[in-house]
Amino acid sequence: MSAAPAFRLREVELFERDVRLRLPFRFGVVTLTECPQLFLRARIELANGRSGWGMAAEMLAPKWFDKNLALTNEDNFEQLRLSAKTARELYTGDRVARTAFGFFSAHYRAQIDICKDLGLNALIACYGPALLDRALFDALCRLEGLSFYAATQRNLAGIEPTQLAPDLRGFDFDGFLGSRKPASSIAARHTVGLVDPITAADVKSRVDDGLPETLEEVCAAYGHTWFKLKVGGDIAADIARLTAIAAVLDRGPTYRSTLDGNEQYDDVEAVIALWHRIQETPALQRLADSVVFIEQPIKRQQALARDVRTLAALKPVIIDESDDTLDVFPRAKALGYAGISSKTCKGFYKSLINAARVQQWGSDHLMSAEDLTTQAGICVQQDLALVNLIGLTHVERNGHHYVDGFAGAPKAETDRFLAAHHDLYHRTDGKVRLKIANGQLAIGSLAGPGFAVSAEPDWREMRLMPQPRSTFITASA
Repeated sequence: MSAAPAFRLREVELFERDVRLRLPFRFGVVTLTECPQLFLRARIELANGRSGWGMAAEMLAPKWFDKNLALTNEDNFEQLRLSAKTARELYTGDRVARTAFGFFSAHYRAQIDICKDLGLNALIACYGPALLDRALFDALCRLEGLSFYAATQRNLAGIEPTQLAPDLRGFDFDGFLGSRKPASSIAARHTVGLVDPITAADVKSRVDDGLPETLEEVCAAYGHTWFKLKVGGDIAADIARLTAIAAVLDRGPTYRSTLDGNEQYDDVEAVIALWHRIQETPALQRLADSVVFIEQPIKRQQALARDVRTLAALKPVIIDESDDTLDVFPRAKALGYAGISSKTCKGFYKSLINAARVQQWGSDHLMSAEDLTTQAGICVQQDLALVNLIGLTHVERNGHHYVDGFAGAPKAETDRFLAAHHDLYHRTDGKVRLKIANGQLAIGSLAGPGFAVSAEPDWREMRLMPQPRSTFITASA
């Protein structure tokens, strides 16, 4: 590994753009119909005086980072804005020249501690740095003329995880990064939300925008062979819905699936009861055989409070919402969890560290690639590049289904992204949209200089992020 360059952070700008969903998306306790997307750009300066900008974007998703029902969606937006503002103040207040990872490691604990004093949980606290760290690394990659893949393989960020992840002491992290072999395509795992129509009979009022609306239409349009199936915590209702889903999926070729509990079950016993009912239901035999893991079925307050080996003996279980700090995966492993999710909103350094843990621990452990309605453009591209570099072969993708294309971005902007990433997007019905063929996303164009983005949004067509209120009296209930 060549020495990672140190730099100073000169400025950070935060913008927003509203995103309206074409279909309602219900996950856990919320049904989402609209949401802002946060855009961040940052300018760094190398020791030789060269300066450049980097960028990142992420939805301000409500009721995932904090599922406290006493808080409104707007409260949740404000929490995430406050996390971004806190990270900006910490990073820009640092006058020391640091490596890209050096900025993250220097402020990781302070960000969590400050946010705790503001009433924000650790999952929210890590949201702001997750955006800022991507933008810093994007700027560095551009200045060095390297792709995200090549820069990470060379450890251009200067990642030294042992201070924050002491369990990796002695692990050849540089060798791990250097051995990464990104692919040119990845399977898209389609999300079936809790209110998504399964067949035409379930549609009350059609959108008629040229995109599929039912699960039947999704399968016909995209050719998916991977699916993520949401369950809601009521065993009878979940069995009935899974049976309707299986009736559609069983018509097609061999498929694989994951079950997402979204913290809707209270304890291990309830999830075991659900799984036994699935196995005992004749109409669900093929679906049961298709399930590769169960994602965070237990509420985060109890998820790490007791052993889950009795459930894990039936089907591997992964942590998602409980993954709020860098020490969670080892703690979860000790309780019988087999894996953990990668989401860019949780931080790309966290994903790389957890991927190293999976390699160190062996084949009984796994990482999954999960979505938080990542949007076309910066957000979906950086997430795809990250999970591709880790070596995952399928990724949950739902933003293209619930949001039409670039969601109101100026035409000139969408044209730039189409021209720069013609394998990932296509134009249909006059709109630039994500392109999925035979269940696959072609992602070769993400290998250009920078963090997977070779086009730029129109910053003038966004609004500045509003100043968030300063504290919250409660974090997750």
